[in-house]
Amino acid sequence: MSEKQYVVAGFAVPEGLEQLHGLLDQVRGEHPWLAPRDVMAFETAVIEIAGNVVEHDASATTWTFTLGVTSTGLRGSLADNGTTFEGDVDSHLPTDPLAESGRGLAMAGTLLDELTYERADGRNHWHMVRTLTPPDA
Repeated sequence: MSEKQYVVAGFAVPEGLEQLHGLLDQVRGEHPWLAPRDVMAFETAVIEIAGNVVEHDASATTWTFTLGVTSTGLRGSLADNGTTFEGDVDSHLPTDPLAESGRGLAMAGTLLDELTYERADGRNHWHMVRTLTPPDA
């Protein structure tokens, strides 16, 4: 199976998160063979990262999310023109179990097989990969 590409672009506002959810719903519909746990894990990770962009940047921030679906995995790329991310992509859950912030990126990293970040050409670039669960697992 060759890679099927999907793209959504717009402003990094709460409504943009709904567009991302809609895109993943479309992917579920067009690829019913995908294990629900893989799509759900990937979607959760994407929304956590995109939610951080919405939360920490002004509404003038634009983004483009590209999703590739293959027979072996889901590959996402989120690029935005917001402020530079200064944290650690390999962050861990907060030590305080009641802390409400600082969980999203750690959760995304746990749900994905690959999560990388780079700043290039004035944009943040988040690359996400979820390897599909074998059908017999």
